[in-house]
Amino acid sequence: MTATDHDPAAAPPVGHIRTFHPRRGRMSGRQTDALGRLWSRYGLDVSDEPVDLAELFGRRGPVVLEIGSGMGDSTAAMAAADPDRDYLAVEVHTPGIANLLDLVERAGLGNVRIAQGDALDLVRGLPEGSLDAVHIYFPDPWPKARHHKRRIIQPAHVALLRSRLAPGGTLHCATDWAEYAEAMRLTLDADPELVDAYGGFAPRPAHRPVTKFERRAIVAGRPVADLIYRRR
Repeated sequence: MTATDHDPAAAPPVGHIRTFHPRRGRMSGRQTDALGRLWSRYGLDVSDEPVDLAELFGRRGPVVLEIGSGMGDSTAAMAAADPDRDYLAVEVHTPGIANLLDLVERAGLGNVRIAQGDALDLVRGLPEGSLDAVHIYFPDPWPKARHHKRRIIQPAHVALLRSRLAPGGTLHCATDWAEYAEAMRLTLDADPELVDAYGGFAPRPAHRPVTKFERRAIVAGRPVADLIYRRR
């Protein structure tokens, strides 16, 4: 039996619509070197196989899933400040993965692992109730109405993510798109097993680092909304 047997939320949607843009990008010499040397130690290719988190991290402890870790600065900073929890970052952009590997080595972080591939495929391979938190910071807003089906925060995806949270675990989303923020709130409110920790949009938590992306959004006049929900 696999981790997805008898788990309705684990079945991928028909057509398996991507929630991300595949991107290409050049890597610096430093990033290329980090990827070549460190991937076998810290990396995980997303596949159909179940993921044993204790084996992956070499210990049993609370795990935070970072969906869309970008260049990895926030993940590295949070993991460094939170050594008692393990951080599993998932990203599709190779330069970002390589940059996070470099940051992990420079900071000596033993509590970070990096997966490359579709985050939802990775989640399907995780045991139910295995995560302490899921972070989804600044996902692609897919602003055109015809692309809303590609958004990661929608009912079926939320049900899958919530099923992997332990009771009391948190789902924390952040976005700088006001329309998407409201859509997120309505979708998360509708899940019967999630509770809004703040009764609305949350104050900006101190543990979430301010990124260059977020600074650009603020300069452009787009306020950032945080939503924090807990599993019952």
